[in-house]
Amino acid sequence: MSFDPVPTPPDEGASALSAVLVEVRGTDAELASAEARRTRALARAGHLALDAAVGVRASARAAELALREVASEIAAASSLSDRSVQAQIGRAMTLADDFPVTLDTWEAGTLTRTHVRVIVDAGLPLPPERRHEFDVLAVATAEGLSPGRLKARLLALAESLQPTTLTERHQRGRETRCVRVVPGEDGMSDLIATLPTVLAVGIYDRLVQQSAAIIDLRRDAGRGDATTGEHGGCGDTSAGEPAGRGAGSDERGDRSATATTTTRDTRTADEVRADILADLLLTAAPDADPTRTDDGPGTLGAIRARVQVVVPALTMLRPGEENSDPADLVGHGPIDAPTARALAEVTPVPWDRVITHPVTGAVLSTDTYQRTTAIDRHLRARDRHCRWPGCVAPAVRCEVDHTHDWALGGPTDITNLAHLCQRHHTQKQFTRWTVQQLPAGILEWTSPAGRVYIDEPLPYSPAVRFLPDDPTPPPPPATDPPPPTDNERQPAPL
Repeated sequence: MSFDPVPTPPDEGASALSAVLVEVRGTDAELASAEARRTRALARAGHLALDAAVGVRASARAAELALREVASEIAAASSLSDRSVQAQIGRAMTLADDFPVTLDTWEAGTLTRTHVRVIVDAGLPLPPERRHEFDVLAVATAEGLSPGRLKARLLALAESLQPTTLTERHQRGRETRCVRVVPGEDGMSDLIATLPTVLAVGIYDRLVQQSAAIIDLRRDAGRGDATTGEHGGCGDTSAGEPAGRGAGSDERGDRSATATTTTRDTRTADEVRADILADLLLTAAPDADPTRTDDGPGTLGAIRARVQVVVPALTMLRPGEENSDPADLVGHGPIDAPTARALAEVTPVPWDRVITHPVTGAVLSTDTYQRTTAIDRHLRARDRHCRWPGCVAPAVRCEVDHTHDWALGGPTDITNLAHLCQRHHTQKQFTRWTVQQLPAGILEWTSPAGRVYIDEPLPYSPAVRFLPDDPTPPPPPATDPPPPTDNERQPAPL
């Protein structure tokens, strides 16, 4: 994403907005510089503490106490918690020691705190000796990108610098999968499951789809019969919980005895998803399904998760080299090659074959052996996410929008179509933001203040990579000297 110089404002309102924008950007730069300077100061405080600890005795306990002492000094003067200040010192030391280029760029006002956090989070899994290279490349990559889009690119960049393959690390990571309960307040707790990313995203996606179906159904039922509430005859399942089955059945049973058919379902989408998850785990059937009419699961039971995975062909053929171009779970980051290969083998959904330019990585065309809509395949492969500058909503959750409205003569063609999430589709339609599509799928957005923002499709990794010539060629191999010629055998004149 980039923006061009501000043209002549079209009206006074745009001029005022442009002035506000300049003030906001200037303040952001000043704030970033101040935050970076504070980070440097905290890092120096941490190093002073460690240096003092070395003089006493070299032990982890002594170092921790020295850091605690310094943190308490700063916390007392700043009216802060010494624990939080000690954590800030630790992060500051990591940033100053392992990511100095990022810290310099932050202090220059080019990066925001969120960008810096994304860079550090993506680079920390790397071995310390590879972080400097990542630091330089990450800052160069961050220019003009939102934190969400930067994260996706940095995850792939960090993967290419790992000394071991993602498959090897994923196998170790799988051994940490677990489920745990963290007690909260007011009789609530957090149920946390640590799972492989593909499974976690798939579970959440299914919950999203089921909750949307329930909310849509209750809305339709409410329009049809306002006197029976929004449940359309679901009776005592108005709270979305099964009656008399699974843990907590006594509580639900007592409530259902007093519930009436006029109770309205006012749950939010988050509440509905939580109720569905509890029903699925406790009863092994989606009892929250309002369309269920018998003793089996209703139509919601047929809903399955949707994920979008990009698998480079060479990664499938040469798993040992997956780090250079890893498979990608769109919107979440790289996944290991065996998981991608397993998805490719078992999915009934046809895979799209994406033909890309061998140097630039731009999408040239798509095809498949199944009969699908060619335009949709191409757009999913080209866009991969919402095309609003900075948005990372996956294309499979977006709407395909005519850049130039179809009602006004815009063609239904890849040169006039792009993915927009519902939020930004609405913003395009009902605000003063305008957009036009340039060749190669580039979108040119113009703000109400007259600023122009360019959003380019994220290219795929090129199939051909060119390396610079070695400026110092190696010397030729040593050989025996050639025999002397006749002239060389003549004695030198006296």
